[in-house]
Amino acid sequence: MAADWPVLSLRDAGVSLIDCDHRTPPPAESGYPYIAIPQIKHGRLELGDVRRITREHFVDWTRKARPQPFDVILSRRCNPGETAFVPPDLECALGQNLVLLRADASRMFVPFLRWLVRSPDWWEQVGKFINVGAVFDSLRCADIPNFELPIPPQHEQRAIAGVLGALDDKIELNRRMNETLEALAQAEFGRVMEEGRAKGWRAEKLGDLIELAYGAALKEEIRRPGSIPVFGSNGQIGWHDQSLVKGPGIVVGRKGNPGIVTWAHTDFFPIDTTFYVVPKTVCRSLYFLYYALRDQDLASLGADSAVPGLNRNMAYLSEQIVPPPAVLEQFDKIVAPLYARIHANDEESRTLAALRDALLPKLLSGAVRVKA
Repeated sequence: MAADWPVLSLRDAGVSLIDCDHRTPPPAESGYPYIAIPQIKHGRLELGDVRRITREHFVDWTRKARPQPFDVILSRRCNPGETAFVPPDLECALGQNLVLLRADASRMFVPFLRWLVRSPDWWEQVGKFINVGAVFDSLRCADIPNFELPIPPQHEQRAIAGVLGALDDKIELNRRMNETLEALAQAEFGRVMEEGRAKGWRAEKLGDLIELAYGAALKEEIRRPGSIPVFGSNGQIGWHDQSLVKGPGIVVGRKGNPGIVTWAHTDFFPIDTTFYVVPKTVCRSLYFLYYALRDQDLASLGADSAVPGLNRNMAYLSEQIVPPPAVLEQFDKIVAPLYARIHANDEESRTLAALRDALLPKLLSGAVRVKA
């Protein structure tokens, strides 16, 4: 170890564990987020598909464990050891198989805890205490406070949290900016469709607009690190050093997650559980076709097999309103700059994430020191 920091249990470092309420409230159409295991991703809470609960149930379910800013939510089952911190502006309730870790500010800089639980030492402790089950591996509440980790002085905790937090905050800002840019593009598509319905623009069969070409098998043994995104039926799944299709382009889930539509900013490799879109002469606007396909209920056009799949011939029979060429040209002029900004933000975030992930173990071990 590069630093002579004391190794303390979480308990001795002033971190307490608060268990969840072992019940599940009924869902509501709107209300407070009820955090479950799928919301814990990459150290943050992703709330896009979160269950919502009423105010009454929120109050009831947070009597025992009410998340506070910079508490850490820890998954004990399914993906034991995965964590996400609670942002300062979020009121939420805790789902089953989750616990809160809360730092005592007198012994630990509270925002530092979110980084401590992502270090190699943390995962070493998860491996030490994991209970291997027939269905799910799990962590016991009684064991987690006994995790032993190197704890730097508070002034170094502040410095470490400051560096890593600044990188992570910029990544989050880019994500939110991209959501806004995507919403603007979606709104423009909605405006065009409204105009089309009002003016009675012609409808074409999807089969006259596009070909859904098959992706290709990419054997595990020939997957290599690179800058070419690899897409499966549920979006990007990795990287490769060779492309199959020249980008930008559109990927459509064929098997497993049929009908999921994903945009590829650059040259890409769609695997054999996907289709990729080849435009025909009737409509050359990839941006318009992307939103048109998202607007279709492709998931309902399933092939009759054990594995859910998209029936290409059924998809070809679906109808789509098509704007005149001048409208498509104007649509592209509006949307293309939005997507250029989205791509630039994605590339910046990828670089920042690589820097953050490289720095984290070095800062947490003391191999790299930051001036407080």
